[in-house]
Amino acid sequence: MRRATIIAGKIACARQWAPALAARLCGLIVITLSAIAPAYAQVGFDRPGGDYTHFVLKPADPNQCASRCEHDTHCHAWSFSYPITENPNGLCWLKNEVRARVAAPCCVSGVRGAGVAPLQTGAAEFAIDRPGGDYRSLELPPDPTAGACRTACDGDARCRAWTYMRPGYAGSAAHCFLKDHVTPPRHKPCCISGVVR
Repeated sequence: MRRATIIAGKIACARQWAPALAARLCGLIVITLSAIAPAYAQVGFDRPGGDYTHFVLKPADPNQCASRCEHDTHCHAWSFSYPITENPNGLCWLKNEVRARVAAPCCVSGVRGAGVAPLQTGAAEFAIDRPGGDYRSLELPPDPTAGACRTACDGDARCRAWTYMRPGYAGSAAHCFLKDHVTPPRHKPCCISGVVR
């Protein structure tokens, strides 16, 4: 879709300008569009620096942080950090400049005007809870990918689905819930879920 948009831009530009000038101008436009689009927020990234304020978010939801940036004229970018043992609250950091994003499993970040795009890694459902169907729960070390919870379900013939709850949402530890049937998904920033059978 992005490629089609850029090609359509080239054609429209070529029709409007003289052929000699069109090639140069259209080339510059395409390079500029390629460099700045798309600018979606993503789970697993931080944008260090440029902070002018921060605050606790309850509920701890990165979408709320993105919304606060949208409604603040000074905000150009934002970062959200999930609750952790040291700080049991979700924190939102608003930034007056757009800094480069860096990989950080603690965080979600974005620029003003972009929604939150969930991290996609195979069958894991980020920001999804599957309430109900629990027959076993495990306390696990924090893991932003929920790999240990998924592995526990894979290794148990009774398990059909699983939900990993990040630390800070229901106590200071991370929890893994194994389920004997598949329940409907619900959007919740606390969790990562998956279906295996």
